[in-house]
Amino acid sequence: MKTFVPFHKIGNQKVTIVDGLHPQNLCFSHRKGANTIREIAADTSGEIVLNALSVHYTGIENPLVSATHFDIDGFVGVFALFYPELALSFKEELIAMARIGDFREFRPNNENDDYALKLCCWMNKVEKDKFYRPFENKDEIENCVRKFDFFLQVFPDVLQNIDQYKENWETEYNLVVSGIKFEIKACAYKNIGLIKKEFEHPSHYYALFNSSEGFDILLAIYPDNRYELEYKYTTWIDLASRPNLPRVDLKPLVFDLNQIETSGYRWKVDSIADTGPIVRLESAELTKADRFANPSERTIYSSSILPKNFEDKILSYFSNIYQLIEPKKNWTWSEMRSLNH
Repeated sequence: MKTFVPFHKIGNQKVTIVDGLHPQNLCFSHRKGANTIREIAADTSGEIVLNALSVHYTGIENPLVSATHFDIDGFVGVFALFYPELALSFKEELIAMARIGDFREFRPNNENDDYALKLCCWMNKVEKDKFYRPFENKDEIENCVRKFDFFLQVFPDVLQNIDQYKENWETEYNLVVSGIKFEIKACAYKNIGLIKKEFEHPSHYYALFNSSEGFDILLAIYPDNRYELEYKYTTWIDLASRPNLPRVDLKPLVFDLNQIETSGYRWKVDSIADTGPIVRLESAELTKADRFANPSERTIYSSSILPKNFEDKILSYFSNIYQLIEPKKNWTWSEMRSLNH
């Protein structure tokens, strides 16, 4: 029998941590510095837990479990510890759910991903309706406990009978499916880990990031000179499946863009430590919750810079920086800050 322990109340207790870090406890996490247990390593924290269950990893039997925040990937890991037999019977669907939830990497025409997409859409809606949006509450460590308590009770039935919960996932699911159809074309630049996607208009994040596995930067181009450039969450954590390039500071790029921008708006970007820095035109600063929301839920302003010129500027910036850097696994924050200095 498992018990969820609020992270701020751990004290000296022996607790299994999911999707976070703790200096004195076993951590099943892909956070930087934590994804080091080779026999169970994976790209998402949820899959790390599922792997640990599969091999009966030492410590998996600990009755106390905790997490620092609530998100889909972290919940998959916590849920798997509470319901190991059920979780392993849906292992592939839950692995896909964790990947879609954290990296937004949806694989079209994949049965497991389709099932997982419905689970993600259901959880997204219920989380917003019953609680609050991701990054909307500053006291997440304390307030996420209510989310875990609720979803741990209801999710076993949802997982096994997702079609019975259609009213809570169908609308968002259809937005993703239709959003993928709005994609005009994609172009990959593997040497810098960037994929460019052109869409008829902004849609859902899962549609934007569909089929983007293996890439860490996404350049979205929409009609009327509207653009967003984003570092994916894959560069914020330690991936187990592949090496990648480090995050670089995008503020010099933003400075250069503002030198030639005449629309009246300003290009802005967050620091490299943000979970998903976005280069975008703004009239006023967006909250973290609004930046994390789907592109269709925020205004994307028209730039004075033509698409070809904007793309050339982006490609040149990354190509110049990355030309002497070799991809590797497990970049530390210290290494990235040193590199950027």
